[in-house]
Amino acid sequence: MAIQTGLEGKPWYMGVLVGLLAGGALYYGAHVWLLKPKHEQLEKQETKLATLQAKIQEGRAAKQQLPRFREEVRLLEVKLDKLLRILPARRNTHDLLRRIRSLTEQGDFELLRFTPGSEVDQDFYTEWPISISLEGSYHNLALLFERISRFSRIINVEGLKVSANSKGNPVHTLAASFRAKTFVYKDPEPSTDEEVAE
Repeated sequence: MAIQTGLEGKPWYMGVLVGLLAGGALYYGAHVWLLKPKHEQLEKQETKLATLQAKIQEGRAAKQQLPRFREEVRLLEVKLDKLLRILPARRNTHDLLRRIRSLTEQGDFELLRFTPGSEVDQDFYTEWPISISLEGSYHNLALLFERISRFSRIINVEGLKVSANSKGNPVHTLAASFRAKTFVYKDPEPSTDEEVAE
């Protein structure tokens, strides 16, 4: 007795049906185990590529803006330099004393006292009062204040007391005492995040 193999003696559509089933099984297996992982990997790579291309475009845009940013930094540094002349980051006692002494000598004053006081801390600056006493004429006192107002550094005059001067030099008709208050910029304290980064 012979065993029949194959589809001999069966209708033709059975062969087509078996072929379709075998082809579908092969396609499904190839799709699940071969094509689908490759397709997912391809999608990931395309997403990564799109992200990198976006970063490249941002980098190119930033590169085009670089000259403008450099110019802005330069202008800000110039502005900071001007502001530091108005509100310096240090007291410069010797320079300030020299300039005020020079003004008193130009105005024919006798500088009796120049006493820096204690600093008073504020939010982003420190007040630095300086007590000044001098003898001179009314006109020269007005010139002194006018010249002080032209300093690049901020100096406020407070507590002005003027009295007649009957002793000493007859040209020095008055005695004046006042407090010249100037200001010193305080560098902000580094935050704990910045300290850890360093």
